[in-house]
Amino acid sequence: MKYVKILSVFLTLLSVNVYCQNSEKSKSPSYTIAYSSNESGNPEIYLTNTEGKSKIKITNHAGGNGYSAWSPDGKQIAFYAKYNEKKTWSIHTMNSDGANRKRLTQAKDKWDSAPAWSPDGSKIAFARQYKNTDKITQTEIWIMNSDGSEQTQIKSISGGGPCFTSDGRLVFHSEFKDKKSEISISDVDGTNIIQLTHTEAEEWHPEVSPDGKRIAFMSNRDGNYEIYVMDIDGSNQKRLTFNNVRDSTPSWSPDGSQLIFYSKTDNGGDIYIMNSDGSSVKKNISNGGQAAWLKTTK
Repeated sequence: MKYVKILSVFLTLLSVNVYCQNSEKSKSPSYTIAYSSNESGNPEIYLTNTEGKSKIKITNHAGGNGYSAWSPDGKQIAFYAKYNEKKTWSIHTMNSDGANRKRLTQAKDKWDSAPAWSPDGSKIAFARQYKNTDKITQTEIWIMNSDGSEQTQIKSISGGGPCFTSDGRLVFHSEFKDKKSEISISDVDGTNIIQLTHTEAEEWHPEVSPDGKRIAFMSNRDGNYEIYVMDIDGSNQKRLTFNNVRDSTPSWSPDGSQLIFYSKTDNGGDIYIMNSDGSSVKKNISNGGQAAWLKTTK
Protein backbone atom coordinates (compact mmCIF):
# COMPACT_ATOMS: atom_id res chain seq x y z
CA MET A 1 0.00 0.00 0.00
CA LYS A 2 2.93 2.28 0.82
CA TYR A 3 4.39 1.79 -2.66
CA VAL A 4 1.03 2.52 -4.27
CA LYS A 5 0.86 5.86 -2.42
CA ILE A 6 4.43 6.75 -3.45
CA LEU A 7 3.64 5.88 -7.07
CA SER A 8 0.45 7.96 -6.92
CA VAL A 9 2.33 10.97 -5.58
CA PHE A 10 5.03 10.57 -8.25
CA LEU A 11 2.47 10.41 -11.07
CA THR A 12 0.68 13.47 -9.68
CA LEU A 13 3.92 15.47 -9.57
CA LEU A 14 4.80 14.30 -13.07
CA SER A 15 1.43 15.38 -14.45
CA VAL A 16 1.77 18.79 -12.77
CA ASN A 17 5.23 19.23 -14.31
CA VAL A 18 4.00 18.28 -17.79
CA TYR A 19 1.03 20.65 -17.42
CA CYS A 20 3.34 23.50 -16.40
CA GLN A 21 5.65 22.84 -19.35
CA ASN A 22 2.73 22.80 -21.79
CA SER A 23 1.31 25.89 -20.15
CA GLU A 24 4.62 27.70 -20.61
CA LYS A 25 4.74 26.60 -24.25
CA SER A 26 1.25 27.92 -24.84
CA LYS A 27 2.30 31.26 -23.37
CA SER A 28 5.40 31.53 -25.55
CA PRO A 29 5.03 34.14 -28.31
CA SER A 30 4.10 33.04 -31.80
CA TYR A 31 6.09 35.26 -34.13
CA THR A 32 3.88 35.92 -37.14
CA ILE A 33 4.90 39.43 -38.28
CA ALA A 34 8.31 40.38 -39.66
CA TYR A 35 9.17 44.06 -39.88
CA SER A 36 12.04 46.53 -40.12
CA SER A 37 13.05 48.96 -37.37
CA ASN A 38 15.81 51.43 -36.50
CA GLU A 39 15.36 50.70 -32.83
CA SER A 40 18.94 49.46 -32.46
CA GLY A 41 20.30 52.47 -34.36
CA ASN A 42 20.51 50.52 -37.61
CA PRO A 43 17.77 49.12 -39.87
CA GLU A 44 17.28 45.51 -38.76
CA ILE A 45 14.58 42.87 -39.10
CA TYR A 46 12.46 41.93 -36.11
CA LEU A 47 9.75 39.37 -35.48
CA THR A 48 6.71 39.97 -33.32
CA ASN A 49 3.35 38.40 -32.56
CA THR A 50 0.02 39.58 -33.93
CA GLU A 51 -0.53 41.89 -30.98
CA GLY A 52 2.93 43.43 -31.34
CA LYS A 53 3.62 42.68 -27.66
CA SER A 54 6.71 40.50 -27.95
CA LYS A 55 9.63 40.93 -30.35
CA ILE A 56 13.01 39.53 -31.27
CA LYS A 57 15.74 40.92 -33.54
CA ILE A 58 16.96 38.38 -36.10
CA THR A 59 19.50 40.33 -38.18
CA ASN A 60 22.72 42.14 -37.36
CA HIS A 61 24.17 43.76 -40.48
CA ALA A 62 25.71 47.23 -40.43
CA GLY A 63 24.54 48.09 -43.93
CA GLY A 64 20.87 47.72 -43.05
CA ASN A 65 18.19 45.11 -43.73
CA GLY A 66 14.53 45.26 -44.69
CA TYR A 67 11.53 44.42 -46.86
CA SER A 68 10.83 40.96 -45.41
CA ALA A 69 8.86 38.27 -47.24
CA TRP A 70 7.90 34.96 -45.61
CA SER A 71 8.27 31.73 -47.58
CA PRO A 72 4.96 29.84 -48.07
CA ASP A 73 5.88 27.28 -45.40
CA GLY A 74 6.96 29.98 -42.93
CA LYS A 75 10.43 28.48 -42.51
CA GLN A 76 12.39 31.18 -44.36
CA ILE A 77 12.39 34.92 -44.89
CA ALA A 78 13.63 36.71 -48.01
CA PHE A 79 14.82 40.30 -47.59
CA TYR A 80 17.28 42.86 -48.90
CA ALA A 81 20.48 44.11 -47.31
CA LYS A 82 22.67 47.03 -48.31
CA TYR A 83 26.39 47.08 -49.14
CA ASN A 84 29.01 49.36 -50.67
CA GLU A 85 27.91 52.42 -48.67
CA LYS A 86 24.29 51.57 -49.54
CA LYS A 87 25.00 51.79 -53.29
CA THR A 88 24.33 48.07 -53.69
CA TRP A 89 21.20 46.32 -52.43
CA SER A 90 21.10 42.52 -52.54
CA ILE A 91 18.42 39.89 -51.97
CA HIS A 92 19.04 37.38 -49.18
CA THR A 93 17.28 34.50 -47.50
CA MET A 94 17.55 33.23 -43.95
CA ASN A 95 15.75 30.84 -41.65
CA SER A 96 12.88 32.40 -39.74
CA ASP A 97 15.09 32.58 -36.63
CA GLY A 98 17.81 34.50 -38.50
CA ALA A 99 20.10 31.51 -39.01
CA ASN A 100 21.58 30.33 -42.32
CA ARG A 101 21.74 33.78 -43.87
CA LYS A 102 22.54 33.55 -47.59
CA ARG A 103 23.19 36.33 -50.13
CA LEU A 104 21.48 35.53 -53.45
CA THR A 105 22.13 38.56 -55.69
CA GLN A 106 25.38 40.51 -55.92
CA ALA A 107 24.96 42.94 -58.82
CA LYS A 108 27.11 45.95 -57.92
CA ASP A 109 25.55 49.43 -57.85
CA LYS A 110 22.06 48.04 -58.38
CA TRP A 111 19.16 48.17 -55.97
CA ASP A 112 17.51 44.75 -55.61
CA SER A 113 14.44 44.84 -53.38
CA ALA A 114 10.86 43.67 -52.83
CA PRO A 115 11.42 39.89 -52.88
CA ALA A 116 8.33 37.70 -53.29
CA TRP A 117 8.02 33.91 -53.10
CA SER A 118 6.14 31.81 -55.62
CA PRO A 119 3.23 29.76 -54.17
CA ASP A 120 5.32 26.58 -54.04
CA GLY A 121 8.39 28.36 -52.62
CA SER A 122 10.63 27.35 -55.50
CA LYS A 123 11.04 30.85 -57.02
CA ILE A 124 11.66 34.39 -55.82
CA ALA A 125 10.74 37.43 -57.87
CA PHE A 126 12.32 40.80 -57.08
CA ALA A 127 12.65 44.36 -58.32
CA ARG A 128 15.90 45.85 -59.61
CA GLN A 129 16.57 49.57 -60.03
CA TYR A 130 19.68 51.36 -61.31
CA LYS A 131 20.86 54.14 -63.60
CA ASN A 132 22.18 53.20 -67.03
CA THR A 133 25.15 54.82 -68.78
CA ASP A 134 22.91 57.74 -69.80
CA LYS A 135 21.95 58.25 -66.11
CA ILE A 136 18.38 57.19 -66.83
CA THR A 137 16.74 55.16 -64.07
CA GLN A 138 15.87 51.60 -65.07
CA THR A 139 13.19 49.60 -63.26
CA GLU A 140 13.25 45.87 -63.91
CA ILE A 141 11.60 42.74 -62.52
CA TRP A 142 13.65 39.58 -62.18
CA ILE A 143 12.97 36.01 -61.13
CA MET A 144 15.28 33.30 -59.79
CA ASN A 145 15.23 29.95 -58.05
CA SER A 146 14.92 30.29 -54.29
CA ASP A 147 18.56 29.25 -53.89
CA GLY A 148 19.65 32.20 -56.07
CA SER A 149 20.37 30.23 -59.23
CA GLU A 150 19.08 30.98 -62.74
CA GLN A 151 18.56 34.72 -62.24
CA THR A 152 16.52 35.97 -65.21
CA GLN A 153 15.08 39.35 -66.11
CA ILE A 154 11.43 39.33 -67.21
CA LYS A 155 12.15 41.66 -70.10
CA SER A 156 8.60 42.29 -71.29
CA ILE A 157 7.63 44.07 -68.06
CA SER A 158 9.18 46.89 -66.05
CA GLY A 159 8.39 48.35 -62.66
CA GLY A 160 8.59 46.92 -59.17
CA GLY A 161 6.81 45.43 -56.17
CA PRO A 162 6.17 41.99 -57.68
CA CYS A 163 3.74 39.70 -55.90
CA PHE A 164 2.56 36.22 -56.88
CA THR A 165 -1.07 35.21 -57.15
CA SER A 166 -2.16 31.79 -55.89
CA ASP A 167 -2.17 30.48 -59.48
CA GLY A 168 1.39 31.69 -60.15
CA ARG A 169 0.80 34.94 -62.02
CA LEU A 170 2.54 38.20 -61.13
CA VAL A 171 0.98 41.41 -59.85
CA PHE A 172 3.30 44.43 -59.94
CA HIS A 173 3.40 48.17 -60.45
CA SER A 174 4.20 49.13 -64.02
CA GLU A 175 6.42 52.13 -64.73
CA PHE A 176 5.52 54.51 -67.55
CA LYS A 177 7.54 57.20 -69.32
CA ASP A 178 5.53 60.00 -67.72
CA LYS A 179 6.71 58.65 -64.33
CA LYS A 180 3.31 57.47 -63.16
CA SER A 181 2.82 53.89 -61.99
CA GLU A 182 -0.14 51.56 -62.39
CA ILE A 183 -0.93 48.15 -60.92
CA SER A 184 -0.81 45.40 -63.55
CA ILE A 185 -1.00 41.62 -63.70
CA SER A 186 0.68 39.20 -66.10
CA ASP A 187 1.75 35.62 -66.54
CA VAL A 188 5.02 34.80 -64.82
CA ASP A 189 6.92 35.08 -68.11
CA GLY A 190 5.61 38.62 -68.64
CA THR A 191 2.98 37.76 -71.25
CA ASN A 192 -0.74 38.58 -71.13
CA ILE A 193 -0.29 41.90 -69.31
CA ILE A 194 -3.50 43.47 -67.98
CA GLN A 195 -3.47 46.97 -66.50
CA LEU A 196 -5.72 47.07 -63.42
CA THR A 197 -5.58 50.73 -62.38
CA HIS A 198 -5.96 53.74 -64.66
CA THR A 199 -5.11 57.00 -62.89
CA GLU A 200 -2.62 59.83 -63.23
CA ALA A 201 -1.11 58.89 -59.87
CA GLU A 202 1.50 56.58 -58.38
CA GLU A 203 0.10 53.14 -57.56
CA TRP A 204 2.62 50.97 -55.68
CA HIS A 205 3.21 47.89 -53.54
CA PRO A 206 0.39 45.53 -54.53
CA GLU A 207 -0.24 42.51 -52.33
CA VAL A 208 -2.72 39.76 -53.19
CA SER A 209 -5.07 38.53 -50.45
CA PRO A 210 -4.65 34.93 -49.23
CA ASP A 211 -7.82 33.83 -51.06
CA GLY A 212 -6.53 35.38 -54.29
CA LYS A 213 -9.62 37.55 -54.77
CA ARG A 214 -8.37 41.03 -53.78
CA ILE A 215 -5.32 43.27 -54.04
CA ALA A 216 -4.25 45.81 -51.44
CA PHE A 217 -1.98 48.64 -52.63
CA MET A 218 -0.89 52.22 -51.92
CA SER A 219 -1.74 55.23 -54.07
CA ASN A 220 -1.52 59.02 -54.03
CA ARG A 221 -4.48 59.43 -56.41
CA ASP A 222 -6.27 61.59 -53.83
CA GLY A 223 -3.24 63.78 -53.10
CA ASN A 224 -1.70 61.74 -50.30
CA TYR A 225 -0.41 58.16 -50.14
CA GLU A 226 -3.19 55.99 -48.71
CA ILE A 227 -4.12 52.29 -48.63
CA TYR A 228 -6.63 50.98 -51.18
CA VAL A 229 -8.10 47.61 -52.10
CA MET A 230 -9.65 46.25 -55.29
CA ASP A 231 -10.81 42.95 -56.72
CA ILE A 232 -8.22 40.87 -58.57
CA ASP A 233 -9.64 42.06 -61.91
CA GLY A 234 -9.26 45.74 -60.93
CA SER A 235 -12.93 46.34 -60.11
CA ASN A 236 -14.41 47.73 -56.87
CA GLN A 237 -11.47 49.99 -56.00
CA LYS A 238 -11.91 51.40 -52.50
CA ARG A 239 -9.87 53.74 -50.31
CA LEU A 240 -9.32 52.41 -46.76
CA THR A 241 -7.19 55.00 -44.93
CA PHE A 242 -7.80 58.72 -44.51
CA ASN A 243 -4.72 60.29 -42.91
CA ASN A 244 -2.63 63.39 -43.46
CA VAL A 245 0.55 61.28 -43.49
CA ARG A 246 1.96 58.69 -45.90
CA ASP A 247 0.42 55.22 -45.50
CA SER A 248 2.14 52.39 -47.36
CA THR A 249 3.20 48.72 -47.68
CA PRO A 250 -0.03 46.88 -46.76
CA SER A 251 0.10 43.19 -45.80
CA TRP A 252 -2.84 40.81 -45.36
CA SER A 253 -3.59 38.66 -42.32
CA PRO A 254 -3.67 34.89 -42.99
CA ASP A 255 -7.49 34.85 -43.17
CA GLY A 256 -7.71 38.08 -45.16
CA SER A 257 -9.83 39.81 -42.53
CA GLN A 258 -7.20 42.41 -41.55
CA LEU A 259 -4.34 44.47 -42.96
CA ILE A 260 -1.21 45.89 -41.40
CA PHE A 261 0.47 48.93 -42.94
CA TYR A 262 3.13 51.56 -42.33
CA SER A 263 2.17 55.10 -41.39
CA LYS A 264 4.88 57.78 -41.52
CA THR A 265 5.36 60.10 -38.54
CA ASP A 266 7.73 62.92 -37.65
CA ASN A 267 9.79 60.42 -35.61
CA GLY A 268 9.98 57.82 -38.37
CA GLY A 269 6.87 55.69 -38.54
CA ASP A 270 4.68 53.06 -36.93
CA ILE A 271 2.80 49.96 -38.04
CA TYR A 272 -0.99 50.01 -37.82
CA ILE A 273 -3.61 47.29 -38.07
CA MET A 274 -7.17 47.56 -39.41
CA ASN A 275 -10.01 45.43 -40.68
CA SER A 276 -9.95 44.78 -44.41
CA ASP A 277 -12.84 47.21 -44.87
CA GLY A 278 -10.79 50.01 -43.27
CA SER A 279 -12.52 49.96 -39.88
CA SER A 280 -11.01 49.67 -36.39
CA VAL A 281 -7.63 51.26 -37.19
CA LYS A 282 -5.14 51.16 -34.32
CA LYS A 283 -1.38 51.31 -33.81
CA ASN A 284 0.17 47.88 -33.56
CA ILE A 285 3.96 48.34 -33.55
CA SER A 286 5.94 51.47 -32.69
CA ASN A 287 9.02 52.44 -34.68
CA GLY A 288 8.58 49.91 -37.45
CA GLY A 289 7.83 49.56 -41.16
CA GLN A 290 7.87 47.22 -44.16
CA ALA A 291 5.83 44.66 -42.24
CA ALA A 292 4.95 41.24 -43.64
CA TRP A 293 2.32 38.94 -42.10
CA LEU A 294 2.96 35.20 -42.14
CA LYS A 295 0.23 33.62 -44.27
CA THR A 296 0.61 30.00 -43.12
CA THR A 297 -0.02 28.17 -39.86
CA LYS A 298 2.18 25.18 -40.75
